[in-house]
Amino acid sequence: MLLFLSEYLMQKKLLLQDNGTTQEIKEIAIVDDQQKLKMIVGPLSWKILTLLSKKEMYPLEIARQLGMPGQKVYYHITKLSKAGAITVVRQEAKKGAIAKYYRTVSPAFGIEFPHGYTPIQNLCTLTADKQLQDFFKEFISNGVFDGKIVVGSPLPHGPFKTSARDGHYAAHLALFLGQLARMPTEFVVKLDVDVKAEKEEKNNLILVGGPGTNLLTQEVNEYLPIKFIMQSSEQGFLLGGLSSKKTLQVYTSDVSGLVAKIINPWDPSKRIVVLAGNKAVGTKACVIALTNFWKKTLEKYTGQDTFAVVIHGFDLDGDGKVDSIEVNE
Repeated sequence: MLLFLSEYLMQKKLLLQDNGTTQEIKEIAIVDDQQKLKMIVGPLSWKILTLLSKKEMYPLEIARQLGMPGQKVYYHITKLSKAGAITVVRQEAKKGAIAKYYRTVSPAFGIEFPHGYTPIQNLCTLTADKQLQDFFKEFISNGVFDGKIVVGSPLPHGPFKTSARDGHYAAHLALFLGQLARMPTEFVVKLDVDVKAEKEEKNNLILVGGPGTNLLTQEVNEYLPIKFIMQSSEQGFLLGGLSSKKTLQVYTSDVSGLVAKIINPWDPSKRIVVLAGNKAVGTKACVIALTNFWKKTLEKYTGQDTFAVVIHGFDLDGDGKVDSIEVNE
């Protein structure tokens, strides 16, 4: 995939390439004159340009490498220099004469006609995978992130009287979301207690943290296709892991969690994404699943209103930290 970006320098732009794993850019010189183009595209001129795109060279060095007469190479060097395709980068005394070392002015050349640009909201969305864009489509408005990322309060709160220790995972998630949308003007990361107090439930919400630490996850638990087991007791509430209505499986491991997307029960036009674990390490596994392994995590997502998978975290390199995941359901 190749794209032209906005003007970088006079007669130069940037060429963006996405090869599926990384994005790379190179500077490209735009040829906007027919005569200059004729001076550049001849067979020998093209060979010279190819050499000079790799490293700086002086004319006699080029002639020897191409097996061509020096005078002929000098002639084409003069043409390419006049066309603005190459430039002198340094000079060096050689056998009583001054050798001029040339290099191409850009590692790429292209032809551009004056029309055909299409306005875009966000460059990153052009290179992001369509399935990933679909999963977060309600969270992007005119190229800008439209929603709230809700984390648990670090102070004791809620029926479990817990202090959240997984709020910082939102930073990793936010970096990932930057490839899909521009940053809004308002602050988007909120504490669960503030969202409830300010009645912001009618937003698109990304909930980070299980029901033990995030009050919003507690409230939407009944709407989730795979629910957290919350049992009443004399001590308040007890968490008993995740239970799947579809498979009747129960997942109690600390490193297990849930990645889900549902309709916002307070506003059906909005959506809620849940990244929640049985414990903090399970929440981390869910964040890693959606950021580092989203293709595996969203493999069965086809745009449905209700989606959920169980995530198991693994420590493959043995350093005591979750670095890989397995998807169930």
